[in-house]
Amino acid sequence: MKKLVFLSAVAVAALTSCGGKLGELSADNFKVVPNPLVAESGQVPATINGMFPEKYMAKKAVVTVTPELRFTDNGVETAVKGQSATFQGEKVLGNDQSISYKVGGHYTMKANFAYQPAMQKSDLYLTFNARVGKKEVQVPAVKVATGVIATSELYRSTITSANPCTSQDAFQRVNEQKFDATIKFLIQQAELRKSELKSNSVQEFTSLLKRIAQDQEGLNINNVEISAYASPDGGVSLNEKLANKRQKNTESYVKKQMKAAKIDANLSSQYTAQDWEGFQELVKASNIQDKDVILRVLSMYQDPQEREQQIKNMSQGFRELADGILPELRRARMTINYETIGRDDDQIFAQYKEDASKLSVEELLYAASIADTDAQREDILKTTTNLYREDSRAYNNLAVLAMQKGNNAEAQKYLSMARTLDAKNAEANANMGLLALQQGDAKTAEDYISRAAGANNLAEALGNLHLAQGNYALAQQDFAGVNSNSAALAQLLNKDYARATQTLANVKNPDAMTDYLNAIVNARQGNNDAAASYLRSAIQKNPKLAQYAANDLELSKVSK
Repeated sequence: MKKLVFLSAVAVAALTSCGGKLGELSADNFKVVPNPLVAESGQVPATINGMFPEKYMAKKAVVTVTPELRFTDNGVETAVKGQSATFQGEKVLGNDQSISYKVGGHYTMKANFAYQPAMQKSDLYLTFNARVGKKEVQVPAVKVATGVIATSELYRSTITSANPCTSQDAFQRVNEQKFDATIKFLIQQAELRKSELKSNSVQEFTSLLKRIAQDQEGLNINNVEISAYASPDGGVSLNEKLANKRQKNTESYVKKQMKAAKIDANLSSQYTAQDWEGFQELVKASNIQDKDVILRVLSMYQDPQEREQQIKNMSQGFRELADGILPELRRARMTINYETIGRDDDQIFAQYKEDASKLSVEELLYAASIADTDAQREDILKTTTNLYREDSRAYNNLAVLAMQKGNNAEAQKYLSMARTLDAKNAEANANMGLLALQQGDAKTAEDYISRAAGANNLAEALGNLHLAQGNYALAQQDFAGVNSNSAALAQLLNKDYARATQTLANVKNPDAMTDYLNAIVNARQGNNDAAASYLRSAIQKNPKLAQYAANDLELSKVSK
């Protein structure tokens, strides 16, 4: 016993002779923020505020402090080291932070660990590599924090029930259409010439009237309009009478054609005595010599007679107008406003069964969107890829079905096909981003989603990205109006428990993760009985959650 006391005294004397002593440090010398640690964006950051007590740091000592997160991963004891920091005594010549022997010293160091699920049940230690002069000194490791709250990492699970981005069809059963035909008149005349009535546009006008009458199911007429014009030369009084007569003659002709085709529709007509607006448009589009001068005259003078006189004063310019512009303004325009009526839902499905090749790509994509079952949807989309091989949308929508089934490998295959056909397919890029997020790869996800501008349902994809990146406030904004597990997780992480509860109550197809999130929300609010009930339900739906919950600091207490 005397020998042990003697050896201890010798050791103390040796350390004291070096200007101080190193020994065991207490957890009270350290404060870790946060404690427990919290996983954020795939990382576990920690700020360590430490203190070397007075008369601790020997004047010739050098101490390297290393954070070390210790946990068990599949039965294997694992330790992950963080960034070290080195400190030195007063008499050491070096560039590290110097600590006074007499008064001690405070310091702050940062640590960051790449998150692993097993870290939830872990301990943060500080280890020390110390020497005084040339002699190594053993300083025991100190446990400074316990456990990692990994609620934010649940996004990898919540995202599996997110709504992928479906490419939209452009199918419209009823489409507004308009057909224009023009009759031209000779200068200062209003008679309908036979040569004009035999023109292609007029003949097509009368043929369309007949087709509408014969195809009541596929075509529907809204109304017919007539607009008659006189060119701006010749004076207002003359042009007034001329344009009026052109209108009446054209109206009479149209009424006769409608009667012959047995078309009953509203007919309206009007005339413009001096078509200065049409004149200006034609001049702008022309290459005549005095184009800019003429346009300037039109802007400077509002009186029709003054305009006409100023333009006539440009002899060369007026000849070009008389030959190339004015004849085009002596006209009457006949317009049929009508609708094309496509197949209804029953007709589309009937045609699909009979001969799908007679359906347009828009009809097929539409049919897939309203099909009763996923099996029907898949069949229609695969048919679409065979008939319209250059359209990327069907491949993307097949990927959506695969993602909803949890078959990510198949989804990846279809998305690759979609992007090969169209690398700018916004929905395909967004869905590639969602797949990357499921793998915890937020960087790749951001790259894909940045190319998804204009994608259908992009806000939800952005919400999941921002959730993975730790930007919970922005994620909650993205999820506005969305009732999903991911939306509730964003609200939970923002400590908006009331909204999170409401969102979870409105999830369309609640699953084990919905119950799990409900358990966390209630646990955070101190409702342990409700939390335990939701947790039991979650584990019943997905037994794999039992082990996860045992490690989860938020639920480990209520699960007991």
